Amino acid sequence: MDVLNVAKHGNSVLLLAGLAAVVSMIISLLAIFMYWRQRSVIDKLRQELQRTVQVGRDRLETEVALRTVQLTELTHHLQTAREDERHRLARNLHDDLGALLTSAKLDAARIKSRLADRAPEALELLAHLVSTLNSGIALGRSIIEDLRPSALSNLGLVATLEILTREFAEISGVAVHCELEPVELEVSAELMVYRLVQEAITNITKYARAQNVWVRLATDNGQVEVSVRDDGIGFDTSVQPRSAYGLVGMRFRVEAEGGTLVLVSAPGQGTLIQVKLTPVHGRHDRRNNARPS
Repeated sequence: MDVLNVAKHGNSVLLLAGLAAVVSMIISLLAIFMYWRQRSVIDKLRQELQRTVQVGRDRLETEVALRTVQLTELTHHLQTAREDERHRLARNLHDDLGALLTSAKLDAARIKSRLADRAPEALELLAHLVSTLNSGIALGRSIIEDLRPSALSNLGLVATLEILTREFAEISGVAVHCELEPVELEVSAELMVYRLVQEAITNITKYARAQNVWVRLATDNGQVEVSVRDDGIGFDTSVQPRSAYGLVGMRFRVEAEGGTLVLVSAPGQGTLIQVKLTPVHGRHDRRNNARPS
């Protein structure tokens, strides 16, 4: 009887142990299922988050590209309006102010011829007046040339840059080394190149403390290349320089003409501004078209 009870007790223990093992297995399976389910949910959330971030990034890149195009177009419009206003002002100065000063100079010459030797003091005053008028006429011509360089339309880009760099060298005492070759560009692009070189040497005068400047205009690998390099103090391109707005304006003006601008500089190693533009092939020389009939 005792043996039978012991056997029954043993069977009960084994049954409970089996049930416990089955329950433990079920719990383990449920835990594994919940883990994989949670992981699947997390993966889905991560994918959804990545998709949302990518959509936002694509939208931001599209918006940035659109704003860049709009800024480039706006810069081109403002630059065109600015040059048109300069042209109008230069024409008015040439026609109106130039005519007034020339007329005053002629009147002074007539008065001088009538006075002859009768009034030496008056003749001295007239001579001073004529000298002042000549200075005023020269100043007017200088202002007109700065507003709208006539050499650009009459002599071409190479000659205009030669004049610009020669005058810069004479005024500043900086040695300018030019390598200028005839290139084919649109009229607006030629004016942009002239303004870019003009602003570059102005910045060199203000900030670079350079001893030498190299200006290059040539055609390389099917593209027009313009560069202005100096051996001045340079600057750290990662830090916004004092002339940053001028450089930004340069870049937008170049991009408005379909070109690219590269700026290379480092403290103590000078500065290089390099522009590449697409030339216009088959365009007749403006100077040939401007020959008088």
